[in-house]
Amino acid sequence: MTSDEPRRPLRTAATVLGAVLALAVLGVPFGLLWAVLAPATPVLKTAEGAIYADPQPEQPIAADGWFSLLGLGFGLLVALVLWFVLRRRRGPVGLLAAVLGALAAAPVAWQVGRRVGLATFDRLLDTAPAGQSFTKPPDLRAGGVDWLLGVLPVPHGNLLLPAFGAAITYTLLAGWSRWPGLRPEPEPADLSWVSVGTTPAPPAAPEPPAPGAAEPPRG
Repeated sequence: MTSDEPRRPLRTAATVLGAVLALAVLGVPFGLLWAVLAPATPVLKTAEGAIYADPQPEQPIAADGWFSLLGLGFGLLVALVLWFVLRRRRGPVGLLAAVLGALAAAPVAWQVGRRVGLATFDRLLDTAPAGQSFTKPPDLRAGGVDWLLGVLPVPHGNLLLPAFGAAITYTLLAGWSRWPGLRPEPEPADLSWVSVGTTPAPPAAPEPPAPGAAEPPRG
């Protein structure tokens, strides 16, 4: 056993944890982009609170759709980046880092995106007179976070799509890799030549028979 073998589990855990934290931070621009693309929902202030200005609004459905599309694209990019950045960790470690990182980034993106304009909405909800119309920031209806035993957050719904996209993309990259070990291997040396830059000489042609030489008997 070499001196580095006891440290390998620690290095693997540090690699996975570092990738997860970095990808969780990238959930911030993901959420900001979602807040820009997803439409706000028009609402109307009443004496009981805010109601939809349209009985069947399409904006909440569009918000879920935008988050799902962006989440799948985010997962794809995560798998591609980790495939090339963690070249020495390709395989189960890289797959685990991609899935957990995308899983951590999704709730961050959701919370960041839904809070853009939320303070203004809450202020208008408290101070606007009845009959005034304004907009509600985008939010998710097809996804969220449940708390297991009140301690462990468990995402569900379209919050799982970034991890799903990362897992599928990373698996496809591994399946299409031309290296059995998933890591680039040196090309085998070409042994067809004796030395580089040396071309074997062609065989010498036979010399013609001397004049007057007896020809071999013919059967």
